[in-house]
Amino acid sequence: MNRHLSGHVAHLFPGIALLTHYRRAWLSRDLYAGIALSAVLVPVGMSYAQAAGLPAVTGLHASIAALLAYALLGPSRILVLGPDSALAALIAGAIAPLADHDPQRAIALAGALALSAGTICILLGTLRLGFVTDLLSRPIQYGYLNGIAIALAIGRLPELLGMPAAGGDVFSSVPPIVHALAEGRFSTNAALLGSGALATIFLMKRVMPRAPGVLIAVLAATVVAHVWPLHGIATVGTLPAGAPVPHLPVVSVADLGALASGAVAVALVSFADISMLSRALSARSGETPDRNQELVALGAANLLAGMMQGCAVSSSASRTPVAIAAGAQSQVTNLVAAACIAILLVAAPTLLTGVPRAALAAVVMYAAFGIADVRSVVRLYRMRRGECLIAVLCFAGVIGIGVVPGILLASALSLLSFVWRAWHPYDAVLGRLAGVRGYHDIARHPDAVQTPGLLLFRWDAPLFYANVEIFCEHLHAAIVSSASPVTRIVIAAEPVTDIDVSAADRLVALCEELRAQTIALDFAEMKGPVKDRLRAYGLFDAFGPASFFPTVTDAVAHHVRRQREHPRDGEPAARPAPPPAGRDRADG
Repeated sequence: MNRHLSGHVAHLFPGIALLTHYRRAWLSRDLYAGIALSAVLVPVGMSYAQAAGLPAVTGLHASIAALLAYALLGPSRILVLGPDSALAALIAGAIAPLADHDPQRAIALAGALALSAGTICILLGTLRLGFVTDLLSRPIQYGYLNGIAIALAIGRLPELLGMPAAGGDVFSSVPPIVHALAEGRFSTNAALLGSGALATIFLMKRVMPRAPGVLIAVLAATVVAHVWPLHGIATVGTLPAGAPVPHLPVVSVADLGALASGAVAVALVSFADISMLSRALSARSGETPDRNQELVALGAANLLAGMMQGCAVSSSASRTPVAIAAGAQSQVTNLVAAACIAILLVAAPTLLTGVPRAALAAVVMYAAFGIADVRSVVRLYRMRRGECLIAVLCFAGVIGIGVVPGILLASALSLLSFVWRAWHPYDAVLGRLAGVRGYHDIARHPDAVQTPGLLLFRWDAPLFYANVEIFCEHLHAAIVSSASPVTRIVIAAEPVTDIDVSAADRLVALCEELRAQTIALDFAEMKGPVKDRLRAYGLFDAFGPASFFPTVTDAVAHHVRRQREHPRDGEPAARPAPPPAGRDRADG
């Protein structure tokens, strides 16, 4: 019983289970990695919080919560959670219309958004529904990330240049920025400082990729702004001292309803990110990823972030490598990093008050360059233009109508594209090629020979209510186009993975129609589960057990034998097809 209980606790709290087997040799590495990680998390967390339209300290609160929660519940030994650039625009788009430029209300709304997203993640993980993120296909992710990159860059450009804040979305932001630049309403000092910080980050990543380039750039900009007091340089300002006290954000039921779509988008996007990163880390370490537990850990991190006056969090493909490069061995690294940030807030919050906003904007701009992925869209264009179109439409949706509507629109289009392919799948009439095993599409292989009186027809999709009439139409067209009168039809049914009730009823009616024309309807290579469905519908006997053949070859041999035994008047007996070596399949 105790062993069963301990196993259950170990499954729910992998971090605690790890601590019971913690190796003393890991401690020094985890301590160093935690300190190094915190040095990166502080400026990054502040930057992404401001990019989401929140006070900078919100990002630090969220970082502490994410590190603590994932250290206890996360199944990955080395993975870092925190505020993320990909979520910044999602958070801003969800809370900005409701906050009315009130910082305290924005914090409450961001907390409620994180709580809602966390609840969704935990619910999906508990119900073992981790597969729902498969709805976010790669084309959608490419379009979303490229759209986010543009939105982040344009959204932070005013702070980088020291000009007044622009509008909420991309299209409303661009004209004010252009007018301000044309009229000279920007700070040269802020522009030089921000551009210098951005250039420093790029240079450090190129010359010294393992060095904390973000931290060095932000520290350098802070020192420059302090040593040479420059006009037009806005700083973070006074941060609230002390660690946050957990409590539920005060919002109305109407606010929760308005945040619902944003919460769903945050949950899906953040889990898609963490599932991809955890798979990559698992492949690297030889472990097996547990995406349902990842959902629970991600949900817990968001719940704690929402209660600690933070914002929604996700995994980080940029900060996790920092921990790995610093020698992190376990989630103790996260605990050390969380402690460092908390100590900074409690003991020395004034150290952060002089950080220039232009430098934090440079961090976000760098992140925007990092998440943009134009090459993958070009690759999609070369490989499959339909999926490239979905990526482009998702990008346009994120830019034009907002992040959440853009993602939902692209997801709907992606599902519609899948339904269209199932609705109008490929079908083929099959024949034999001399010297080649199997039965092949006569449209692709004009030399293929058809057995007289037999029509071999393949349908490359499930049969359901929406496509069964198209199936019947194409089958009738194939009968009309046949070179010889058709006396038997064999459906090469291996690609048919399902038949719903409507399609089954229509097939029974089709069978009766064909019998009235003295045409037999048979099936070959139909999967066992599909036959079971026909039995469950009570329709299997309508076709007759003799109408189902294990292979196409058996069905063809049966037809040839029947033609020899009962040739039609005026119709020559069919010659047998050359026997194959082994089982034949209905190939392309």
